[in-house]
Amino acid sequence: MFTDEYYMNEAFKEAQKAFDKDEVPIGAIVVCNDTIIARAHNLTETLNDVTAHAEMQAITSASEYLGGKYLDQCSLYVTLEPCPMCGGALFWSQLRTLIYGASDNKRGYTLLKSSILHPKTTVINGIMQNECSHLLRTFFEKRR
Repeated sequence: MFTDEYYMNEAFKEAQKAFDKDEVPIGAIVVCNDTIIARAHNLTETLNDVTAHAEMQAITSASEYLGGKYLDQCSLYVTLEPCPMCGGALFWSQLRTLIYGASDNKRGYTLLKSSILHPKTTVINGIMQNECSHLLRTFFEKRR
């Protein structure tokens, strides 16, 4: 059985792909029954689509893989805390577990006064927080 750190490192590899494409470096993977069934990273610039966040891409890919819209047996690993839009999509997908690396103190879903995740979703945060934060800081420093 793989660890949360192992899976977050796989999401981090996706974030690095986004960084290399000059996209905001956020990566995500979906795991079901100890198998990675979806990999994604931000594509908002590439697709010219504000909804093309890593989480949204991963949800779509995982749903296609499973042949259904519910991810109630799945875990999402993402390098940055999801925004409210992605949190809403995770609610509708009935995600079992959300694991994220860095917190988003400006746009994260936890800034809302009430949780927007499904009541059965378990949340774990801070996995590889330093590495995830560092990649984001490096990206934005490079753009200044």
